[in-house]
Amino acid sequence: MMQYKGYVGKVEFDDEAGIFHGEVLDTRDVITFQGRSVDELKTAFRDSIDDYLAFCKRRGEKPNKPFSGQFVTRVPPELHRQVNLAASISGKSLNAWVVEQLQAAVAPVKSMKATGAPAKGKGKPKTATHKRLPTP
Repeated sequence: MMQYKGYVGKVEFDDEAGIFHGEVLDTRDVITFQGRSVDELKTAFRDSIDDYLAFCKRRGEKPNKPFSGQFVTRVPPELHRQVNLAASISGKSLNAWVVEQLQAAVAPVKSMKATGAPAKGKGKPKTATHKRLPTP
C-alpha cells in the first residue's frame, strides 16, 4: 500500500511484463500508475494523484471521494438481534456500538496509513491514467 495526499494505492507486480502496476483505492474515478522500479512506481503514484487533482480543478469538479458517512448493510435477523443486544449491554446505541467495532477492525489499516509517509520522487511516471466514471 502507498499513501499520498490522503489517497491510497494498491500495487501488484506483473512478473511476465517485469513491471509494477497499481490503482488508487477509495474513489469511483479510475487512477492507475506503473513503473519498472520501486522509485519509478512511487513517482508514478504521486504524479498520477497530482495529475488527477489538476484534471478535476481544470474541469471545475471536486476530486471524487464518495464516502458520505452512511452505508446500508444486510445481516441475518439473528445477527441483527445479537448486535443490538451487545450494544444494549454495553450501554451504547446500536450506531455507536457498530462504529466502535468498525474502528477497532480498521485500526491496523489506520496505523499503517499514519506511518506510510511517501518519499520525494524524481521524474515522470511511465504511465498515469485517470478517468471519471459515472455515478450509479
